[in-house]
Parts: sequence; C-alpha cells; structure tokens
Amino acid sequence: MRLLVMGGSEFAGRAVVEEALARGWEVTVLNRGHRRPPPGVRLLTGDRTAPGGLARLADADGTWDVVVDTWSAAPRAVRDAARSLAGRAGRYVYVSSCSVYTWAPPAGYTEDAPVVAGASADARETDYARDKRGGELAALDAFGADDSLLVRCGLLLGPYENVGRLPWWLARTARGGEVLAPGPRELPLQYVDVRDLAAWILTAAADGRGGPYNLMSARGHATTGSLLDACARVTGAGAELRWADPATVLDAGIEPWTQLPVWVPPDSDMHDALHGADVSRALAAGLVCRPVEETVADTWAWLRGIGGHAPQRPDRPPVGLDPALEATVLARLAR
Repeated sequence: MRLLVMGGSEFAGRAVVEEALARGWEVTVLNRGHRRPPPGVRLLTGDRTAPGGLARLADADGTWDVVVDTWSAAPRAVRDAARSLAGRAGRYVYVSSCSVYTWAPPAGYTEDAPVVAGASADARETDYARDKRGGELAALDAFGADDSLLVRCGLLLGPYENVGRLPWWLARTARGGEVLAPGPRELPLQYVDVRDLAAWILTAAADGRGGPYNLMSARGHATTGSLLDACARVTGAGAELRWADPATVLDAGIEPWTQLPVWVPPDSDMHDALHGADVSRALAAGLVCRPVEETVADTWAWLRGIGGHAPQRPDRPPVGLDPALEATVLARLAR
C-alpha cells in the first residue's frame, strides 16, 4: 500500500507513519521539514498554508492508495489538499473530532447525531468544532462519501502527546506526595491510544471503509481510578492519591478537563459528550484498545526518554493545576 500523510511528524500523524512503516507500506509525508521523519519515509517539503505550498504534491510522481490528514485549523487547507489529490489517491482519511457534534450531544450519541452549523470547506480558521467539520466537508467534496473516511476522535492519549493531558498527570505523580485525585474513582472514561487509532485507520482504509466513525474506547474501558493508579505506579515516586468528591473540586473553582486534565464531573453535559459516545460502529470495524496500564507505561517511558518535558502545541493552551491551589484543596480534605 502507498500512503501519503499530510504532516506526519507529531502525535497522531507520527503514529500513523510508524504503524504504516511497521506494516511495510510505502510512506510519503508532506510537511514543512522542521522535524525529521522516521527512516524509510519519503519527505516532500512544503507549507500547505503558503502560496504554492502544495506544489511538491503536483511535482511528485505516482499515486497513493490512502491519504491521511490530521489538520485542525482553517478548513480551506484540507480543501486545497484534497482537491489537489483527487484522481491521484484512492481514499482520503480525515482525522476529525467528536467536537463536530452540536453541543452537548447526549450520552450514547452515534455518528448520526446533529453536527455544528455554519461550517464550510472554504472557511478561514474559526473555532475548533467548525474547523473540524469544515475539514470533513472538504474531504467529502473532493472524494465523495464512499472514499472519505471521517475519523471522529475523542480523547487521544499515548506517546508523543503534544497537548499535555497524560504528561501532566505523569509529571505530577512523579513529584510524589499527596496528589489531588478528582472522584469518583469508578468514573468511566473514553479515550483512544494514538497507536490504536493509527492501526484502526490503516486497516479501515485498506478495507475500503468510508463515512464517519466515533473513534475511542468503549465507555468504561478505563476509569479515573485505573488511569491515576497506573500513573502513580509507573512513576514510582510514592504518590498518594487523595480522592475528592466532584463538589469539592468544583467548589474550589477548579476547571474540569483543563486544570485537572481528562476529568469532567459525572452526570454533566461534559461527561456525556466527552466520555459517553456510542462506539459500536468502530468496534464492529475492528477497533482494539490496549489496556490503560500499557498506554500510561509507554507514555512515561517516552517522556523520560526526552528529558521529562513533553512538547506543547502552540495552538492549545497549557493544562494542569497550580500547585498552590492543589495544596489548598488538599489542606481542606485533611480537616
């Protein structure tokens, strides 16, 4: 199989490249050349947002069986790439997001749930939800419904994470001591290890699948407790998880999802939307999710291998809880 990845040097794109190479696929990437791709990759250098930035695609010889595009800003960048590849690629895979659904989708929402209004393939950058939906529309416009695979991801975790959610928890438990743990322990989570995402994408594309798929683990594949227990265990610093009920966390002014990454309170619109999707379609199409303990351990090994500081996307705000605020809440719990 011949694969073209738009980007291919960070997180999801990199995982797709590495999985394809492991399968013996012929891999080409188009990016700005700021980071060296893995050995065995054909690199085409170009900035897709600049005038003439897609010229290397036009100059490149041959065709591709599959294109994977992870773009998350102005939809017109997906539009231009997809149009330039129509007729030269068999299938366009756009890595989208469950954020495309009209907020807030109810627990159990499927791929048929309503999507955000006002999105356009021709748009400049607007907001994340409409940009991702615009990217979907761009792929559909150029490749049609049958040859466009729309991968609506939820929470992505694993090695190379450049958003900071799991790296923050690992860094925090690595400091040891008492760690504020937002309850309840048994709160079900949904996420997908980026390597499982990559494996599913390539298999689904090779199988000729098209259309939208909610792509994350089954609800309850992991819990807040199993995730944080794994972080405390793998970092080996003797961190003691101090569990706080949701009301205590929220009354302290702590923002779910950002200040305490991954966690959102139970029985809330946020939990239904972020950890309550129906993923039966993806599971029926072969999605397999590794245990949370493996994701945590491998992410910690990667993080240690790069000096303990994870890369941070410039277009995403930093996440994590201020130590002073954490100390204040922990003191209240001790009373």
